[in-house]
Amino acid sequence: MKARPRWVLLAAGATSLCWCGSASAYRPFNGTDAAVAGPGQAEIELGPAEYLRQGPQQTLLTPSAVFNYGIATDWEFVAEGRVAHALTGGSGTSLGDDGVSLKHVLREGELQGKPGPSVATEFGVLLPGIRDDRGTGAILTGIVSQQSEWGTVHLNAAAALTRQQHADLSASCIVEGPHDWPIRPVAEIFGEHDFGGATTGSALVGAIWQAQDDLAFDLAMRGGRSGDRAALEIRAGVTFAFMVR
Repeated sequence: MKARPRWVLLAAGATSLCWCGSASAYRPFNGTDAAVAGPGQAEIELGPAEYLRQGPQQTLLTPSAVFNYGIATDWEFVAEGRVAHALTGGSGTSLGDDGVSLKHVLREGELQGKPGPSVATEFGVLLPGIRDDRGTGAILTGIVSQQSEWGTVHLNAAAALTRQQHADLSASCIVEGPHDWPIRPVAEIFGEHDFGGATTGSALVGAIWQAQDDLAFDLAMRGGRSGDRAALEIRAGVTFAFMVR
């Protein structure tokens, strides 16, 4: 998957909770890793059906998807979005959390089979939704990943202009178990401050089954709070990769 199998981390995330300003996420986390797909390689991160409860509102997300494509050495194009079906209240079915971005590896490191940390940046546009947020925003993220025998850590820091034209800052820390375990635990701590809205904090725990180098499955849960609303999300999904040329 990404330039050495990206291990396709799949566990529950919260982009659908509007807990993340980023244009893309390293499934299933709010944050991402400092690696990209190889040239001509496509990777699809798919959540076929996921459940979200935010305050009194309940939503079925089916599907949510992220498409990654390696356009050149150390460069990747990313497109994402999710379809939400309101189970209680809300406005029926909507398309949201959509955006496009470019990701670039600034320093090749452990994730690329070289010594030291891997460093990358991602920048993109937050697009208007359908029956969802209608504005356009922008995002810039810095990523550092470090791998060792005991596991891998990914640190993210992002600055964004939201679709409502507010300044937004966010950060996350992802921790994975040893990458050679067929089933490994994962966790993430995430925080965000929207200068025109709420402050958000959340935590994720889950597990990933790496079935093959280019195929993985996940099951995980995220809980947290955005402003005065508690939220819970249950996510299960699959990530797979293939060569386009």
